[in-house]
Amino acid sequence: MANEIVEKIKKIMGNNSNIKEMAEAGVQFGHKTSKVHPKMKPYIEGVRNSIHTIDLEKTNEQMDVVLDLIGKLVSEGKTILLAGTKIQFKNLIKEIGESAKISYIAGRWLGGTFTNFKTLKKRIDYFKSLESQKQKGELEKYTKKERLKIDKELLSLEERFGGIKNMESLPDAVFITDIKKDESIIREARKKNVQVIAIADTDGDPSKVDYFIPANDDAISSVKYILEKVRDVIIKNKK
Repeated sequence: MANEIVEKIKKIMGNNSNIKEMAEAGVQFGHKTSKVHPKMKPYIEGVRNSIHTIDLEKTNEQMDVVLDLIGKLVSEGKTILLAGTKIQFKNLIKEIGESAKISYIAGRWLGGTFTNFKTLKKRIDYFKSLESQKQKGELEKYTKKERLKIDKELLSLEERFGGIKNMESLPDAVFITDIKKDESIIREARKKNVQVIAIADTDGDPSKVDYFIPANDDAISSVKYILEKVRDVIIKNKK
């Protein structure tokens, strides 16, 4: 059935390559009709086997708006944090963040990242200092047991702060992959006036964020498609 829907969408959309690519990536598949958020109804095209399908023409329109915004922010020298707490997207977010050369948080949100950034920054600076000492061979003065302990601490710090170790201040915007799952990120961003850009599936409330792309936020193929577009526009507009 899924393949039939994809082929039908591709046939209807003709030569619109963006929408064809979205259909192939499964961007259009939402949640069960019983889980729909009322504010997402304008972006729903229909129902297949009790699953809502998203209107890819509207996804395409919203994608253009979001990518234009991101391109503008980057060209102005502003910063964007990529964040997502779903474990299945951890490696993808890390890969996109590193290739776009932007800060990222993948898998677990550190409470207070925005609201208590000054304290967090002290831990990041400590991590960077320890990392620098190791690279320069300055830890050789310690015993083997002490060095093993420091290495273990470095691994823990890398896991927590590796993606944001170059984030010197709060970002101007944060891009999240799931409105419901990443609600704590939205709350902190609101308190610190950080713009929120998100992927909004049919069960999420898009009014909680500033900008959104209506799309499947569960399938890795869908999220990968969107994040690669975000990465490309960041790279294109970086000074």
